[in-house]
Amino acid sequence: MSNRTLSGQAAIVGIGATEFSKNSGRSEMQLAVECVTQALADAGIDPSEVDGISTFTMDNNPEIEVFREIGGKELKMFSRIHYGGGAACGTVQQAAMAVATGVCEVVVVYRAMNERSEYRFGAGMQDTAAEPDFETAHYGWYIPHGLVTPASWVAMNAQRYLHETGATSEDFGRVAVAAREFAATNPNAWFYEQPITLEDHQNSRWIAEPLRLLDCCQESDGGVALVITSAERAKKLNKEPALIKGAAQGACDDPQMMTHFYRKDITRLTEVGLVAKQLYKQAGLTPDDIQSAIIYDHFTPFVLTQLEEFGFADKGKAKDFVRNGDIKMGGRLPINMHGGQLGEAYIHGMNGIAEAVRQIRGEAVNQVDKVENMIVSAGTGVPTSGLILGKG
Repeated sequence: MSNRTLSGQAAIVGIGATEFSKNSGRSEMQLAVECVTQALADAGIDPSEVDGISTFTMDNNPEIEVFREIGGKELKMFSRIHYGGGAACGTVQQAAMAVATGVCEVVVVYRAMNERSEYRFGAGMQDTAAEPDFETAHYGWYIPHGLVTPASWVAMNAQRYLHETGATSEDFGRVAVAAREFAATNPNAWFYEQPITLEDHQNSRWIAEPLRLLDCCQESDGGVALVITSAERAKKLNKEPALIKGAAQGACDDPQMMTHFYRKDITRLTEVGLVAKQLYKQAGLTPDDIQSAIIYDHFTPFVLTQLEEFGFADKGKAKDFVRNGDIKMGGRLPINMHGGQLGEAYIHGMNGIAEAVRQIRGEAVNQVDKVENMIVSAGTGVPTSGLILGKG
């Protein structure tokens, strides 16, 4: 087996973001160019040096158009990662691999969308036109039975999780309350100065039992971009780099697009477990070496499951972890200090990666003390990805 590793060879050296809103008032391309330009300025790298780009298959902004708009000269690598929010950290993995192998010197990663003002992922697939492709046909097994939205798909797993673990709706609520506490002190968050209580959560309306409104992430307009270059060059740039100590993707155990209802255990997110195993091996770290985390929070139940898959809690015990306040500031593992997708914005997880970089730099609004290593997860219920970022 080869001893070669991706760990420590590349770093995130620039971050950029638009404001987060419910109606940006401009095109998705403009959002993309704004956040990419900001990220390059943050890194102190001229746009003409960009020679690689990676984004999501769901992004509507063609790589070559973004490249042209920023003043790019020679594009040597362009890639797109599938599976919605599961792609978030995978785009960074692509960038790191391109840099580590010498294919590229500077890679830009972006996600820009008007996912509230122009289209809404949460609206459901009931009006989806019949298409002669596998993925559309796949949902034909679920839509006739009322499983038409992401919330309804996650509700199936969540209900079983409650049954098997003894967790309650209030445990989901504790995740939402913690996220909104952080968002309330983050001026860039949509829910700035708007914390909630556990009672607020319990009184919010049902979306798909056991999911309530406050268990569900936002729908947002906005864009976020990252700049990745070599660890060697990163040392010479303006800001402290976030070293990419681990970057992985994962799909296993009858993977489906949020509908893996035929697994032996639907309370698991086995693809997250696969990502975690790879990350810890690459970085030479364990859960005890992680001080903070960005846990993908499109729906609160999957936050609990991820805490277990990443080894921060035993199976079925994440409820105790959140009851103890371990996900809050001062706890064992503060998570989503920007407010997450529940509190800051839903930019398909890219804003979470940017927050991890701020934490490593020591410039976050809700800064965790003595951060050396952070876990970042991507979309769950789908083939997914993850990162370990840390100080050099």
